[in-house]
Amino acid sequence: MDAHEVNRARAKLALFVADVFASVPRKDQRAKGDCYLRGLMLEGRRKSIQPMAERLPDGNEQNLQQFVNQSTWDPLPVRRRIAERMVPQVGPDAWAVDDVSFPKDGKMSVAVARHYCGALGKRANCQVAVSVHAVSDAASCPLQWRLFVPQEWAHDAGRRRKTGIPQEVGHREKWRLALDTFDELAGWGLVPPVVVADAGYGQNADFRDGLSERGIGYVVAVRSDVTVHPHDARPTAPAWSGNGRKPQPRYRDKPSSVAALAAGHGRQAFTEVTWRQGSRGPMRSHFMVLRVRPAGVRARRLAQAAATAEHGHWDGVLPEVTLLVEWPQDAEAPTDYWLTSLPADTPPAELVRLAKIRWRIEHDYRELKHGLGLDHFEGRSWAGWHHHVTLVTAAHAFLTEQRLAPKADTADSPSTRSSTLSRTC
Repeated sequence: MDAHEVNRARAKLALFVADVFASVPRKDQRAKGDCYLRGLMLEGRRKSIQPMAERLPDGNEQNLQQFVNQSTWDPLPVRRRIAERMVPQVGPDAWAVDDVSFPKDGKMSVAVARHYCGALGKRANCQVAVSVHAVSDAASCPLQWRLFVPQEWAHDAGRRRKTGIPQEVGHREKWRLALDTFDELAGWGLVPPVVVADAGYGQNADFRDGLSERGIGYVVAVRSDVTVHPHDARPTAPAWSGNGRKPQPRYRDKPSSVAALAAGHGRQAFTEVTWRQGSRGPMRSHFMVLRVRPAGVRARRLAQAAATAEHGHWDGVLPEVTLLVEWPQDAEAPTDYWLTSLPADTPPAELVRLAKIRWRIEHDYRELKHGLGLDHFEGRSWAGWHHHVTLVTAAHAFLTEQRLAPKADTADSPSTRSSTLSRTC
């Protein structure tokens, strides 16, 4: 790239930083934010502070360390501005809930514990964060992050003090963190068109109920052992003898797993659906759509509580949702299952497209991690972690904007585009 191209990219980044970091009060802090973003976007295998400072012509390791780890600037208004700026540009078809792990050595990095670590494919020492992303087939952008605080950290005063965990922050389940995030984003004036999530969230009846309470539609994956009743099943109660309690209405037949229900319909009940164009051609598989009533103790208690609160009694009827099942042509049995609260007349092709749209954040996570150093942060503090992920989100947002810009010179992937742009920074 020649000097004009370098200056043009720097000018665009400066305007971006001036907008999204407008809440940062000091000019020198905003300048460090600009510098850190350039460090994240420059080519280089490691995106921790020391190697970034060495690559940057104006890099100062001590200044960047202070900016990320000790400075008191608030990352929340920065993330809010990024979200407000990016949602209209992404034009999301859905918001995706996900969690991401950061492998760590030792026990002193904030909120570190032994979890299943997707990055390593096994249980390991790591941090885990819950994230919400605006997603379309063309792009995605993280809107908000929540660092998961394990139970063992809830009352560990020593580690909490050393890492600076705020007093009001304690252990909270991941599904609750996701719902908290939706509430916070709603306070920013941002509401999802529909929520998609993997089975880690979709399996949870409380999570699905929390979305319904907020008027948020969902398409969420579930495991094959989730139990349901057919949509036309009806609870009944035996005749009352006049003595004792009146029998309560309930479903007399046992619920079946979604795997058994789907397999029982046979392959002939599945129809081929194409949901998008992949790098090797159209993405196709076979799907079936059924109306069902999720069963299980927790689903029943939630339905009873909701009906009692609204009507003063419960007639035993479980809410009805749609089950989407995939049975690939080369598979011996159905492989994937989703529950959705979208209207019953939603076209199957649209359900499939939404169920599969999480591919986009997996694609962009490769950029966030491998291209922009999301998991390269070496600090230990609560503030440092939140500053770093906010800066990575900002870098990703800037690159996404350039790729989506009408005058962009290519339609390359974010990874390709970021490499080109980073050389200009």
